[in-house]
Amino acid sequence: MVTKSTAAERTRASTEPGVLALVIVLAWLVPGAGHLWQGRRQKGVIFLLALPLMFVTGLLLGGRLFPLQLSEPLVFLGAIADRGIGLPFLIARFMEAGAGLVTAVSYEYGNTFLMTAGLLNFLVILDAYDIAVGRK
Repeated sequence: MVTKSTAAERTRASTEPGVLALVIVLAWLVPGAGHLWQGRRQKGVIFLLALPLMFVTGLLLGGRLFPLQLSEPLVFLGAIADRGIGLPFLIARFMEAGAGLVTAVSYEYGNTFLMTAGLLNFLVILDAYDIAVGRK
């Protein structure tokens, strides 16, 4: 069992700006890594498996990874959502995946999976941050 002084020391150590930045970057880059790094193994493994699986499902369904275009606000918001998944997005871009075929029956489902995976990872990042600062 963790004593109060140990928990307080851990909270103090994890509120240092460098540690917080590391938690946030890890949590964005690899979904669930922020939780794993902080010892929350069950949550971390679930996020590590579920979110990239959603992202890959979106790619397999023919979803599109949207470009960052400020001229089209909804496309821009979709692009931000896509990038929320971190490393899986970077790998997909490197492999030139996610071109999307608008005429495909599953195109919109693919887009939904891609964007939802990224948006859920943003929530996972916030949860990892809350754990790091001692709110959870």
